[in-house]
Amino acid sequence: MQWLRDMWTKEGPGISKDAPKKTGLALFAEIFAREWWEMVKLNILFVLAAMFVVTIPAALAATARICVAFAEDRNTYLLRDFTEALVRYFWRATAWGVALAAALGIGTYAAIAYAAAARDNLILAAPLAVSVVVTGFIAVLACHLLILMVMRDLPMLRLLRLAAIASVLRPLPALAALGFVATLWLAHILFYPVSVFMPATLNFSLGMFAVAFGVHRAAAMVLALPIATRETREPHARDAAHNV
Repeated sequence: MQWLRDMWTKEGPGISKDAPKKTGLALFAEIFAREWWEMVKLNILFVLAAMFVVTIPAALAATARICVAFAEDRNTYLLRDFTEALVRYFWRATAWGVALAAALGIGTYAAIAYAAAARDNLILAAPLAVSVVVTGFIAVLACHLLILMVMRDLPMLRLLRLAAIASVLRPLPALAALGFVATLWLAHILFYPVSVFMPATLNFSLGMFAVAFGVHRAAAMVLALPIATRETREPHARDAAHNV
């Protein structure tokens, strides 16, 4: 049974040190070609972990943690790293998941309601546009917040602030990633029943990797800001004041 254990616990493949560095879609394709089998296994882990419904936010966070490792070309021990992240981020991911789901639900409901009312009253086109933009921003914010949460442990308000800054600085990559995710599910619907196994094998992990890949640069940028490193200095300052 050694082969079965190794399939879930061995390190992922790396890349040659002499290989030219790729960027953009070429890098995305290269990582996918290298890690596709790990993504299939990651997708299975997500589906199993999310079966209890209440664990969906934590399963998303654990999947995001692994996908960030893929994007950063770090070795992963899939089963161990996934289960550790599932436990580590359970409460934080659940709290943020409920809050963001509620915000997205309210925004979507408002957009649908204004769209229906705007057919008879063009004045309502203005609040319709606002609700669409705000809902889209919340979706982009959710992407950045999730990736930032698994990249560094930060207080909730600071995490929200950094996610908002990243969403303003680089919203287009996150929107492109969300468009890619929507395309995956649209392909599943259009090609059903041929595509019946897509959700079980790739849709969740590949979609999360697209999000992680798309927002990683913005997340790294805001994590380098003084506002993100303040928590590493404040405890030392408090300790020094206490000793005096």
